[in-house]
Amino acid sequence: MTVTTGPQAIEFSFPDVHADATLRITFHQTLRVPDDPTTYGLPPSLGTLDVRSTREIRPRAVPAADGLLPLWQSEATWIDFSTPQDYPFLVKVGVGGINAITGNSYVPQPDFDAEDYLEAPTQPWLDGFRVDATTVRQFIAMPLGEGYTAAEQLTGTDDGLIRFSVAPLKPDVWAQRPPISRMVVDGCTAAPAGMGLGAGGTIHQSIATPIESHENWDVDARREVSVRIVNSAVWQTLTDTPPHRPPLTIDEYLTHGYPWFEWYDDSLARQGGSAFSEVQTVRQFGNEKGAEPLPDNTSFTPPTPHIVGSA
Repeated sequence: MTVTTGPQAIEFSFPDVHADATLRITFHQTLRVPDDPTTYGLPPSLGTLDVRSTREIRPRAVPAADGLLPLWQSEATWIDFSTPQDYPFLVKVGVGGINAITGNSYVPQPDFDAEDYLEAPTQPWLDGFRVDATTVRQFIAMPLGEGYTAAEQLTGTDDGLIRFSVAPLKPDVWAQRPPISRMVVDGCTAAPAGMGLGAGGTIHQSIATPIESHENWDVDARREVSVRIVNSAVWQTLTDTPPHRPPLTIDEYLTHGYPWFEWYDDSLARQGGSAFSEVQTVRQFGNEKGAEPLPDNTSFTPPTPHIVGSA
């Protein structure tokens, strides 16, 4: 069982469980939707972000983590979960020490009563913090120590880490049924050193209710990985390579006519709210401080989304 980090993905491989048991996690550059009262569709990928293993970095003062992820201040990202053979996985996502699905404190072990995890490939991506049955708040990179991040608002602290805890389906369960089909959608100023994820604009996205029986997961084979968010200046210092290009402005995005998406089948959407309903967005928090933390936050009419998924 191995976990590899970089150059553009985190890969969990469980050959001792099954030859098909591989999960790839990638981070994608995307448009930061306006932080306003509108609920937007799913913006596409503008490219896969680099992820660098800390083992490849020259000895320097690198905070403890398995990998590094570069993000510009106020940049948005979304996370893709790809299982090449559709092999099912239980995935927990922690952001800054809190669970991205529930808003509770993050622990790597699954809580089957709270259903504090997602299942891939049933849930193919995650664009932000789950707020309720139909919406998430977009992941937005913000400096630590100023109260902007979701974890700081909920707990008072944020360690700047994105954590994944992954467990594969038991092989005997997999052998008894065909794999789940998955719809794949292809997309067409530096901050202080400490970075975390704040809650941005609202996006239409449902997080699927787990459908696998708890006994079907091989939790004894579970593996974990952590990724530290760093700003563009720190990335270049640590890796000797430039970061990806700065995020597109809204005008640039609309000029190029990039597509938007909407997931067709919400029949499995888990119901109820989460602790993130009490979190202020980056714009709301900044405005209370008399600040304008989000450049290029102009509202616009969302284009008609492409429908993906199946009924």
